[in-house]
Amino acid sequence: MKKLVIISNESTFENDGKYFCDNLDMKSTPEELSKHYEVNLIARKSKKVRSHEIKVKNIKICNSFFTFLFQILRLVKDGDSKFLLISITPYTFFACIFLRFFRKKPIVYLRSDGYGEYKVILGFIGPIIYHIMFSIVSKISHLISCRDYILKGKKGSLVYPSQLNSSWLSNIKTSNFKDIKLLYVGRIRKEKGIFSLVKLIESLQKISLTIVGAEKNSKEAINQNNVNIYEIESKTQNLIKYYDDHNIFILPSFTEGYPMSLLEALARMRPVIVFEEIKHVIGDKKGIFVSKRNSNNLLETINYIQGNILEIQEEMKKNDLPTKKDFIKQMSNLIFKLN
Repeated sequence: MKKLVIISNESTFENDGKYFCDNLDMKSTPEELSKHYEVNLIARKSKKVRSHEIKVKNIKICNSFFTFLFQILRLVKDGDSKFLLISITPYTFFACIFLRFFRKKPIVYLRSDGYGEYKVILGFIGPIIYHIMFSIVSKISHLISCRDYILKGKKGSLVYPSQLNSSWLSNIKTSNFKDIKLLYVGRIRKEKGIFSLVKLIESLQKISLTIVGAEKNSKEAINQNNVNIYEIESKTQNLIKYYDDHNIFILPSFTEGYPMSLLEALARMRPVIVFEEIKHVIGDKKGIFVSKRNSNNLLETINYIQGNILEIQEEMKKNDLPTKKDFIKQMSNLIFKLN
């Protein structure tokens, strides 16, 4: 079996020989690729408890940049190994340069728009920092991306990530629009726009918001009467129930690549609202609506969906959604072909 080293900036928590992360894609991708490759995973150590157990045999977590490079050095000596870097961060950027010293050309998987993320987190200097890293990485690696625009004209391959399986695509329940129940599934982060959304709905009557994705001990970050907050849900059936119990999914992010939660909502036939900053996520999908980031326009969008739900859901039946099986087959074939 071919060897694959996956290098990630994802914070990973260790407990009694088991490893946990918060990003479901970071759990699923190594697990599924381990069916096709002998996978070694290198990630950053987290002191915080995380939710999703990563079931990969060989995992090394690093509590410093130097141990990070040491673990890469330990595996780079194997001439048969391929290296897959997840996203461009300072850690993976220097890992990419480090690998080139050993004449390795890594594969870099871009899951989101780094320019947008760095701008939200670091302000005007963020895109400049990311541009420097991206320009160098694009010259010394193979790029794989979930969106063509993320490649910024650079040569690369496209994949369509997904976590959908048969559970998501069966036993669809119709939604009740007697009360407007908004759902957001994701982390409570500034770049996710969740604080902006909470402020927008504060004055909206008879509208509630459920947030699924709080880390342990982080619920106190938001305290509002019409907002309910729950911790990250690791069980698929429980997560499906959250979608089925709400009638509109809302994704308030300032920047996104190929959000898994959006696919989950479409799979459960729940209309989706996004804001103008990420209208590119619509693509060819039906049932996604764009709102301006203000209360009046958001309410207009909600009312439109409520008044036209039967026609909207009929259109949503035309969506051709990628599955996890499709994604892993794509990714595995690309890794195999790239030197």
